[in-house]
Amino acid sequence: MRQVFSIVLLALLFGCKEQPKKEEVKEDMVMKTTIDDQKNEWTILFDGTSMDGWHEYLGEGVSEAWKLEDGAMVFYPPKERPEGKSYNIVTDVAYTNFMLSLEWKISEAGNSGIFWGVFEDHKFGQPYQTGPEIQVLDDLAHPDAKNGTTHQAGSLYDMVAPSQKVVKPVGEWNECIITVDHKTNNGSVVLNGVEIVTFAVHGEAWDAMVAKSKFADWEGFGKYQTGRIGLQDHGDIVAFRNIKIKEL
Repeated sequence: MRQVFSIVLLALLFGCKEQPKKEEVKEDMVMKTTIDDQKNEWTILFDGTSMDGWHEYLGEGVSEAWKLEDGAMVFYPPKERPEGKSYNIVTDVAYTNFMLSLEWKISEAGNSGIFWGVFEDHKFGQPYQTGPEIQVLDDLAHPDAKNGTTHQAGSLYDMVAPSQKVVKPVGEWNECIITVDHKTNNGSVVLNGVEIVTFAVHGEAWDAMVAKSKFADWEGFGKYQTGRIGLQDHGDIVAFRNIKIKEL
């Protein structure tokens, strides 16, 4: 009887010793899951309440030309502006591989754009001299829409035309997701839930597109895999909201 009792006691003690190991494994799994989730999190670039995280290209801070209205940043071109002055804005942080999600709304006959890979240097007076652009445009009324489909809303400007016309009318919000991934050499534009543009982001295919575009002889265009995100002052009223980024 004593022998049976001893065996049972040993079994209970052994089981108690093993239990913490199971808990440790569980905690490790929770920690790993949390880390994995953090890697996939979106970073808010504009929360609708301030211009923190942005500055004017080659400058500091953001001028009063950019207003905060109903959770959006809205650009109003100044009636009088110093000669050569632009009010393009760029992120404080530079990015390489990412998904950028935002909404844009253009004014009647308006023009603007979304840049990536912007390299800030005084030898490049404008962000479009280095940063490729996804076009923001009123296709119906702005004359640039008549310069070919590679100039229309959602296009990789002057290089890849949208496969479908899904842009919403002036005054309505368009949801745009731009992916740039140098690890897989893939880029894309999803406009209002439809993938309308795909492209290589470096290498021979990219170089061939640039060579056929207006940017063929531009010194720095598309040369910087790591650069800032930019929003364009093209002299027209434009609004952006819900801007976030996920690094890949």
